Amino acid sequence: MKQKNRKLTKLLALLIAGSSLVGCYNKEEFKRIIQDGYDEARANTKVKGDFCYYLGVLKFPYTDEPKLDKDSRWTTWNKRKLSKSLPLFAEIGLLSRQPVEGQSGLYHYDLTDLGREYWNQDVEKGVSGPLYHNQFCYGPIVVDRVTDVTKKEYTRAQGYSYNEVNLEVDYEYHVIDVPDWVINNREKLNAVYRQGDVRLPNKSYVQTIKFYVGKDDKLYQNSQPYFQLKPSSETIDNSK
Repeated sequence: MKQKNRKLTKLLALLIAGSSLVGCYNKEEFKRIIQDGYDEARANTKVKGDFCYYLGVLKFPYTDEPKLDKDSRWTTWNKRKLSKSLPLFAEIGLLSRQPVEGQSGLYHYDLTDLGREYWNQDVEKGVSGPLYHNQFCYGPIVVDRVTDVTKKEYTRAQGYSYNEVNLEVDYEYHVIDVPDWVINNREKLNAVYRQGDVRLPNKSYVQTIKFYVGKDDKLYQNSQPYFQLKPSSETIDNSK
């Protein structure tokens, strides 16, 4: 499961510790830093949890748009995402779904009260107007312990001013406040969102996070506020 790291978040690289950490690998300090990162990211992005199901670009209330031969590659990509995500969350109960009169296979969608509770929207400036990115999020992370810290050094190519030192930190975590709509629809969610399984309460999971040492000998972490999953399809190029 990949962590979200795009301009959808408004966070910059976060200064998280001084040079006193470099070399001593204080695991308790890393645990605090990682937990603070998740907590602060939720506060800044207003997401309900650290695992988010991306729907696509749309603005609620939304009406299905038929696929057209003149659609751009991006528009086709987005419509395919929505054709997977919207029916699923209507079935789960986070969206309402009503057929469009006289247009077979097209539906009107809107947020239910339950959906609005877990919904997150970010507005991005696009070439032809604003882009409304929508997702449902759940499961705040609680870091249990850091298990290992590995130092990796990379030599910069000629022309760069300094070599790069990275630290890979392995940690265990569990999630809290997992709603019933996630637990009761685990198989359905996993079938559409194949990048990672539903996170369940009372289970332990492992993850690796990367830090780097700056020219000032202080430790930094790239902005990676939450895990985002996208609808999977054999016809969709997820690398775009």
